[in-house]
Amino acid sequence: MLDLFHRDGCIAREWLGLHPREFELLWRLAQSPGQRLSRRRLLSDVWRIDHDPETNRVEVHVARIRAKLNRFGLSWLIATDPAGGYLLDPEPVIRHQKQGASSQQYLDSYLRIGNDG
Repeated sequence: MLDLFHRDGCIAREWLGLHPREFELLWRLAQSPGQRLSRRRLLSDVWRIDHDPETNRVEVHVARIRAKLNRFGLSWLIATDPAGGYLLDPEPVIRHQKQGASSQQYLDSYLRIGNDG
């Protein structure tokens, strides 16, 4: 679950402890699951930078988020696209769709916005 109020993610009632930019990055990726977002697009959308400062800030933040997700075996959620950029991995969604569930239902089981009670 991604909680906009707390600006953090929660899995099995345990908070991930996302830093503000980590949360913004994961939130941005969750807005378009399965869609590749280029490094430049992420810099623009998350950091509000319209040029490439030639740093590895995107890569560092992705690595930090993956490490936090890895505690729950979910580091696969953020995939690196071979063409460059990042996306929420669509492969598990496709496998689950073959079993009859919609991709939105599957993603909602991992990424919920709001309070999960």
